[in-house]
Amino acid sequence: MFNLDRWLEIFDTLLRHKLRTALTALSVAWGILMLVILLGAGTGLQKRVEYNFRDDAVNSIWMSPGRTSKPFEGHAIGRDIRFTNEDYDYIKNHIDGVEYITGRYNLWNNLVVTYGTKKSSFDVRSSHPDHKYLENTIMLRGRFLNDLDLEERRKVAAIGLPVAKFLFGDEEPMGKWIHINGIAYQVVGMFEDSGGEGEMRKIYVPIATAQMAYGAGERIHQLMFTVGNASVDESKRIENEVRDLLAKRHHFSPDDKRALRLRNNVENFREVSTIFDGIRLFVWIVGFMTIVAGIVGVSNIMLIAVKERTREIGIRKAMGATPGEIVGQIVQEAVFITAVAGYMGLLAGVVLLELVSRYVPENDFIRDPQVDMRVAVSATVLLVLAGALAGFFPAWRAARVDPVVALRDE
Repeated sequence: MFNLDRWLEIFDTLLRHKLRTALTALSVAWGILMLVILLGAGTGLQKRVEYNFRDDAVNSIWMSPGRTSKPFEGHAIGRDIRFTNEDYDYIKNHIDGVEYITGRYNLWNNLVVTYGTKKSSFDVRSSHPDHKYLENTIMLRGRFLNDLDLEERRKVAAIGLPVAKFLFGDEEPMGKWIHINGIAYQVVGMFEDSGGEGEMRKIYVPIATAQMAYGAGERIHQLMFTVGNASVDESKRIENEVRDLLAKRHHFSPDDKRALRLRNNVENFREVSTIFDGIRLFVWIVGFMTIVAGIVGVSNIMLIAVKERTREIGIRKAMGATPGEIVGQIVQEAVFITAVAGYMGLLAGVVLLELVSRYVPENDFIRDPQVDMRVAVSATVLLVLAGALAGFFPAWRAARVDPVVALRDE
């Protein structure tokens, strides 16, 4: 392998057959480049979809009341369904499998929030304490809302990091009082959210306090809960039980999809995962076929190369070269070409993905495309081994030819 004369002879052969060498290297490099790009694109697409799921718990079910579209028990169509605190209590206490549950009473439009001379509009949400598990809220300081806040209808608030920076600057926000549309709330916590800047420009207050302060009675605009480690089938069972319960309480048909809108994130996430399993399989099939095409290209070119060197092989054998030495040189040449070309294809693919990741603007289709280097390197090694085999068989056949016959070859 480290015989200097053999390496000089290999380089001399490659330089004398520049076109053949370039075609061999191109077939290898192109195969690895396409594999890296396909794997990176698949990973980037998967990351984008997973990023879209980052804000809400993937084991959650979300429910919003609608308007009936079917007559039921003497009730006409077009009737508005309204959730109440009793619906929250019934689901929490009567449905097996519910882990965390919260309701929302929406305070429509951004409300004016003031602290001292600072004033701005922010989205204010009223909810139950379990809401932080549904929205993946991460507390940085203090605490989120608790059950005592609801029981005593306390005027407390948990604020997002951007809200705290705007209102308080470098001042400590914990314990300070802010005014939301003229009503004073004490800051008890500061949070960030995996959903990004938009989800952090929010303020959470106890739902019981908001219902009292803004004249909502016991109305709830939305209900959502998590189902722990429940399977898709189990989550569907829970979903159907909740639908039946609410249909019975509000007198609408359980088959009326417009009366109650449900979003089962467990089912949605499985569907997305299934799609990506198919995408990964497709990427590997295309990548494998690309590598096979590269191997076939290398094999064909090595067949031509050995055929061109039949007389040379005959002369070498006549001068005492053994079949093993002849085969070793040709295989070493094939390995060298495929290894260098494979590395160049791998490097080009990684650089291209890095440029895309760095300079292509954030979009709805792909996010941070990268490739598992272990997979890419393994594919490159596989291609190099295949290149060695592609050079071995024609070289072994040529090395077994009688020197006299080889010298006659034109």
